Amino acid sequence: MRVALPDSTLGAARRSLRAELSARRRAVGAAERTAAAERAALNADRVLHLAAGQRIAVYAALAAELDSAPLIALARSRGCRIFLPRIDRRRRSRGMRFVELGGALRENRLGIGEPAGFITIGARWLDLVFLPLVGFDRCGLRLGAGGGFYDRAFAFRQLRCVWHKPLLVGFGYAFQQVERLAAAPHDVFMDAVVTDEGFIRCTTG
Repeated sequence: MRVALPDSTLGAARRSLRAELSARRRAVGAAERTAAAERAALNADRVLHLAAGQRIAVYAALAAELDSAPLIALARSRGCRIFLPRIDRRRRSRGMRFVELGGALRENRLGIGEPAGFITIGARWLDLVFLPLVGFDRCGLRLGAGGGFYDRAFAFRQLRCVWHKPLLVGFGYAFQQVERLAAAPHDVFMDAVVTDEGFIRCTTG
């Protein structure tokens, strides 16, 4: 069940929680971050069974985020096709495209690494998407950085009654889980979350 709050109250609550959880992420040391990322990648493979030919979207991690590099390396070793998001500056809707990972990444204006290639795929045709997150709850609600890019990219899932691909899986630290997040109308729920401590199937996604 979604918890509805007035927009102003919801925004203030999210900003406060985002600041608190972001501070906890920044406090994680480099060695601990690397070890946690490797455990999380193995947890993802153990349950999701990464396989050749799968079209998988992964994010390029910022310094405080759980590092996605071990997950990307593992998926590549399984023969998966890897796609990374790229913000499309030409679209007024502040859209996001998914571009196949090839060579080096280039930083966008937000400091996020983006692929420079030209092979793209529509969000509807991905098999599995790993989403960065600041916080999450067991219902599958995700607290992101606040840009809304992923919610817009996968808004079509809210219109489906049966087929819910691609599978949306959060990727983060176990301590980022909170008891309950209040939902906004535009929020797209996740199906599961992978952390350094295990795999959580969400109850709403």
